[in-house]
Amino acid sequence: MYNQGVPPVNFMNGVRYPGVPNRGTAGYTANIPPQVPSGSPMTPGGTVVPAPPQFEQSYVENILRLNLGKQATFYMTYENNSQWNAKVFTGIIEAAGRDHIVISERTTGRRIILLMVNLDYVVFDEPLNYQYPGVIGNPPPTAR
Repeated sequence: MYNQGVPPVNFMNGVRYPGVPNRGTAGYTANIPPQVPSGSPMTPGGTVVPAPPQFEQSYVENILRLNLGKQATFYMTYENNSQWNAKVFTGIIEAAGRDHIVISERTTGRRIILLMVNLDYVVFDEPLNYQYPGVIGNPPPTAR
């Protein structure tokens, strides 16, 4: 059970065993692993493998952020609303958060905050910027 005839040091209760150097004495070399950037894997030889490029996860908010400045039509549903159950908004995407979208109407200049909880779908009349693992580049090139 002992390694090379030397019993282990139990640092939890301070028990010292003969033949095992103290941490503070000369001759003690700690086996300290090298500093590794977070998320980077290491090989058994100790070399750091660079992390692959990070992609934004494919959430609606991230797709909308990749398309800031583009015009889109937003189809929204509002349950239990006596005046209107569904409504359509068209505008330029100014911002997108986890729970909201900010658009501006070209004709009126109004800024509108739409809640994601009411969003059904979005329509763009131009190609989308879209990045997702397994998808190379943005919109596929059109055939000529």
